[in-house]
Amino acid sequence: MSIYKEVLLLKRDAGGLVILFVMPLVLIITITLIQDSTFKTATETKIPILLVDNDKGEVSELVKENLGESNSFEVITSQDGKAIDEAFAKEKVFDGDYQLAIIIPEKLSEGLKEKVEENVTSIMQGVMEEDTVSVEPSAKKEAPKEVRLYFDPASQTAFKTAVKSTIDKMISQIETKTIYNAFTEQLGEESVAAFNQESYISFKEIVPMFDNKEMVPNSTQHNVPAWTLFAIFFIVVPLSINIVKEKSQGTNVRLRTNPVSYATVIGGKTITYLIICMLQFYLMLGVGMYVFPKIGLSPLELDGTFALMSVVALFSGLAAVGFGILLGTVAKTQEQSAPFGATSVVILAAIGGVWVPVFAMPKIMQHIAKISPMNWGLEAFYDVLLRKYTIIGILPYLGLLLLFFLIMTAVSIFYDEKKRAV
Repeated sequence: MSIYKEVLLLKRDAGGLVILFVMPLVLIITITLIQDSTFKTATETKIPILLVDNDKGEVSELVKENLGESNSFEVITSQDGKAIDEAFAKEKVFDGDYQLAIIIPEKLSEGLKEKVEENVTSIMQGVMEEDTVSVEPSAKKEAPKEVRLYFDPASQTAFKTAVKSTIDKMISQIETKTIYNAFTEQLGEESVAAFNQESYISFKEIVPMFDNKEMVPNSTQHNVPAWTLFAIFFIVVPLSINIVKEKSQGTNVRLRTNPVSYATVIGGKTITYLIICMLQFYLMLGVGMYVFPKIGLSPLELDGTFALMSVVALFSGLAAVGFGILLGTVAKTQEQSAPFGATSVVILAAIGGVWVPVFAMPKIMQHIAKISPMNWGLEAFYDVLLRKYTIIGILPYLGLLLLFFLIMTAVSIFYDEKKRAV
């Protein structure tokens, strides 16, 4: 009968019930679309950049060639038919019209060639007989050249780091090629014919395999568990409000005149709202599997993890319901329960890794994240969906979620009994 009462209350608030199911779906679609489009922008769309070539030599030509061949940048060297200069590039970038400007200094190619030839000559003099190599090293000391980079002040640090790393690698390759050419001139083509310029060290990403298929995580696999968990915990708000309503309207007093304990009343609420949490979870999965492909997003592939995902959702729902019951029991008015419930869920999501990955947080926040029930649920979801853990692997997280529910419920019952005693 307690469950039936909760169902009747929910049926009378049809608008609130719709919000419980519709808003999470809108949230997960919106967030995934934004993150997916951002990812595509970073990987598929070419970013226009300004290039000022004061060198007019081999190095600048190689820089232009390498930047043009990349899928990341669109190189712009002129405006209205005129070559751009450093002042123009600086102004445009600092005004936010472009993300980046690269300024190649004068006589860079000439200076690099002279510096390399000087070093190669010194090496050759040290390893060969004096009468074989008689070239004296140049007394002229070239000042180191610097390639200046102008970034839009609004550019993110990650973008700056990636660009600087790319350009540094490009310049290193050009220097290596110049050194090789210098040795070729000193020793002759035949002497260096055996030199292999191919890279000896390369990088290969090894991704997990499942059923002989590579598992490459996408935005859907990260967003569906994270925002499903956020939606599940948002059940705290309507649950706590309903408990406060019962107290303010006198329903709680009438319930207590019946020969039932507060635990029975809590049990009815737990089962009812847990069912809602599971319905939310299955709707989210349905959207990820069937709606996302229709709107150009990667589909959610469960790969046999449906049962374990449901178990994680069940225990996460228990934790959320327990928190909502405690909040509703302690709060005296709806003005207390609603804002505090919404704010606390947002805070738990923030420190739990739903918005920002835990590894990207400061050290102190990484430790704080471990006490968030949302972090336990999120890690369990990722372990099942992305790392292919079994039930044994996620037992610690399930145990923490269950313990959180039991503690919240026990404190609620204890608080209610003490309040009645007073």
